[in-house]
Amino acid sequence: MTFCYHADFFYKRNTHHLAAKFDISPLSWTRMPSNALAAMASYAESPDLSEVLFISDGSTQFPRLDDLPNDHPKDPKEVYRDLISEIQMDLVRYQRMLMESDFRMIFVFEGPDAVGKGGAIKRLIERLDPRLIHVHGTTKPTTEELRHHYMRRFWLRLPPKGLAAIYDRSWYGRVLVERVEGFATKKEWQRAYDEINQFEKLLADDNTLFLKFYLHFSKEEQLRRFKEREEDPYKFWKIGEEDWRNREKWAQHNEAADDMFKRTSTPHAPWYLVATDHKWTARLAILKCTAELFARYFKLKRRG
Repeated sequence: MTFCYHADFFYKRNTHHLAAKFDISPLSWTRMPSNALAAMASYAESPDLSEVLFISDGSTQFPRLDDLPNDHPKDPKEVYRDLISEIQMDLVRYQRMLMESDFRMIFVFEGPDAVGKGGAIKRLIERLDPRLIHVHGTTKPTTEELRHHYMRRFWLRLPPKGLAAIYDRSWYGRVLVERVEGFATKKEWQRAYDEINQFEKLLADDNTLFLKFYLHFSKEEQLRRFKEREEDPYKFWKIGEEDWRNREKWAQHNEAADDMFKRTSTPHAPWYLVATDHKWTARLAILKCTAELFARYFKLKRRG
């Protein structure tokens, strides 16, 4: 599988417009202590992530979740922490460039309970300007929200141009948990694939960049993390009866996710599947993917 060099999906059609927005001269590149091109070279020295992160843009397909490899090489944590810190510095610069642009960026994180969404988001935003990026944790809709179309509450939380937003669970709940738990009728969740694709296409046409990550791990690793949470006085609040009940429907949740990839992976909003049995490898993969998408755009712009 190709690792994360698909920024063309986002940028090719808007290259000339973006070039006018991001006027970065060759001189400004040389002044940067760690510019994007140098970062790409140093990232290449990181651990092999080819069995950790996969991309599907509609023309290629993911491995089935049940077939996802989970025996990944594990380097010492210090290796990952050093690489993550390096990438975080580049993300700070990219965030400032985004702020001065006519674009917004949307991150979507989906995946089963205890898969590591929170930890990945923490590393992604750890060094960023909190005024320029907002994190939305999506829970069950309120009584008032249920009186409206299910997409309305997400429309109200879209970031303005120049800013970014992260959705810890998202509008994809309609075709995932709502489908599995019966909170949406079959007609509703089947209709939602087209509604979501239209929603994302409308936003993409209005200069919205998407990074959609689905995090996944083995059922055995989930059990280990569940037990760890129950025994940890700082984490026991993260585990409850609902988590154990969801685990009983592991196969149904995987089937719903597999269908979601097939129906909603598009050139303008592809899905990235991240294997997270080893948390630090997964975190590095997500940050590396994010930084390389930005770096890929800047490289294309400099050619033009």
